[in-house]
Amino acid sequence: MGHTFRKSVQARVAARNSAVLRKIARIARQQQGGSLLEIAFLMPVFMLMLIGAAEIGRVAYYAIEVNSAARAGASYAAQTHTTAADTTNIALAASTDATNVGGVVTQVSSSCTCTSGTTISCSSAISSCASPYRIVEVVQVKTSATISPMFNYPGLPTSYALNGAATVRVRQ
Repeated sequence: MGHTFRKSVQARVAARNSAVLRKIARIARQQQGGSLLEIAFLMPVFMLMLIGAAEIGRVAYYAIEVNSAARAGASYAAQTHTTAADTTNIALAASTDATNVGGVVTQVSSSCTCTSGTTISCSSAISSCASPYRIVEVVQVKTSATISPMFNYPGLPTSYALNGAATVRVRQ
């Protein structure tokens, strides 16, 4: 009798253990489904964040390119008084530097003064600025470009205007 009682108790414990194991397995399956559901809801948010970060990086890159183009044009203009007056090649130097940005618009302006402080015309600077004074010529190059985002989002602009500027003194 003692032996049968022991087998009966062991059978009940085994049955209870298997029922507990089944419950644990069911809970584990439910948690896996919950994790999958969480990923399904959060994946679009993560994708928007990733695309947004890429878009911000892209706009920053183009802004740096446009500003660098202005510096390249100003660098060309700063060589001599002759290159400072050559607006065609100043614009060419700027657009050549910004090959990755399409539609770069370049504006060039220059101003001349004598070291005495008198503002003069750059075309007549040699005759207007008498010795011992020297001509001080300053060239400003402004560049601009418009880029469109990769994706259009509601509430955000459909294009971005980027501007660059550089001012240099022309070498004597």
